[in-house]
Amino acid sequence: MSEHVLIRGGTVVTAEHEVRADVLVSGETIAAVGPDLDAPAGARIIDAGGAYVMPGGIDPHTHMELPFMGTVASEDFFTGTSAAAAGGTTMAIDFVIPAPEEPLMAAYQKWRGWAEKAACDYSFHVAVTWWDQSVHADMETLVREHGVNSFKHFMAYKGAIMCDDEVLVNSFRRAGELGALCTVHAENGELVWTLQQQVFESGITGPEGHPLSRPPEVEGEAANRAIRIAEVLGVPLYLVHTSCIDALEAVTRAKLEGQRVYAEVLAQHLVIDESVYRDPDWDRAAHHVMSPPFRPKHHQDALWAALQSGMIQTTATDHCCFCTPQKRAGVEDFRKIPNGTNGIEDRMAVIWHHGVRTGKLTPSEFVAVTSSNTAKIFNIFPKKGALQAGADADIVVWDPNKHRTISAKTHHQNIDFSIYEGMEVVGNPAYTLSRGRVVYDDGQLNTERGTGRYVDRPPWASFWAAQKLRNDLSKVSPVERVLPTAESEG
Repeated sequence: MSEHVLIRGGTVVTAEHEVRADVLVSGETIAAVGPDLDAPAGARIIDAGGAYVMPGGIDPHTHMELPFMGTVASEDFFTGTSAAAAGGTTMAIDFVIPAPEEPLMAAYQKWRGWAEKAACDYSFHVAVTWWDQSVHADMETLVREHGVNSFKHFMAYKGAIMCDDEVLVNSFRRAGELGALCTVHAENGELVWTLQQQVFESGITGPEGHPLSRPPEVEGEAANRAIRIAEVLGVPLYLVHTSCIDALEAVTRAKLEGQRVYAEVLAQHLVIDESVYRDPDWDRAAHHVMSPPFRPKHHQDALWAALQSGMIQTTATDHCCFCTPQKRAGVEDFRKIPNGTNGIEDRMAVIWHHGVRTGKLTPSEFVAVTSSNTAKIFNIFPKKGALQAGADADIVVWDPNKHRTISAKTHHQNIDFSIYEGMEVVGNPAYTLSRGRVVYDDGQLNTERGTGRYVDRPPWASFWAAQKLRNDLSKVSPVERVLPTAESEG
């Protein structure tokens, strides 16, 4: 590849502003951003006239090669990060999920091995699925030696990876000692398990049983419980895939009370509603089985409003692909349908089309919710999520007028179905650069196995200073008393 790339004549968009400027890339980093930059000898020139030049997207929630529900997700780290690049996303934060009693370090090393084939940069959240002193120790090793600054907690999936309150409390406290961020999948697993049995025994065995067993109330309860635990322990909290008003109410209350809570929404929850589970075609309905499930339409309006207002800070995909034969494992029992949908290639375009083109988001707000906010929350800004000298050259040249009809026949994701099948989106990538390499070139995908790098995320992100000050100011001192003695009785 050329050592230099000059992106000329575009409108540079960051989370803070829009400005007409050129962007000069030297090697893997941005060398300069400004008007009328000179091209070094031999530089590749990309004409960005009429286009926006933005930080590459960061997807904070993906599951490549995930072993789950008796099968393994069809998307591996190479195909998944390649599909991401085709959609303008240049980094994913995936999840290490230890089995119960599996050492965290062993699981982490296993996932690192799987990810060596990645085509774009990546990092890992590590799930805490059980607790003993080895977990306590491994959390410190992961933070101090392996660049992990976030730990995931599943409040669902009883009998597998679900955390009870004891694990939550122990892990939250330990993360607080280490300056790491706690994240939660908020669904009340006990209620889900009970409702699954009730729905199935009532004769509902198809995919329509899935949302019936996971109503908004089970997410709202778990979100509020996790938020309250974090409040008592004085730690920040990040809620993944917030999907309903019930959870939003818990987030909003906490934020208005000054609590440090962050929330994420999936692109698909913004545009798809629960009617998909009533599709008479079993395969189509089953391909939408994910958790939390798709909700009635009125929840979408609330999610958009929360994204626009800043109550929700990030957008993700929970990209976890299972092909039709895998989904059919649950053909007679919705409880056995592997949970997961596609989306890493489509997130940016879907949010642009339905957000920016409808006036819900400005281009700068789009950058914030698809890239910069994630980089800040997970402490990799401005290395990632920024367009400035010294930042990694993760860049997308965005054509706001480029039309695309989303289809499984043409997408790059390794799955035989698309939840967005037939959706026309206006606004798509023209070029994507990953650390200076042009990996998506005007419709041509040019990724290479193993060129992605693991990104260390240091602890103690900037919000921790405010959290620690808040904790210090709330401390209560003991009352000094003269204690009674036996002589003073009577």
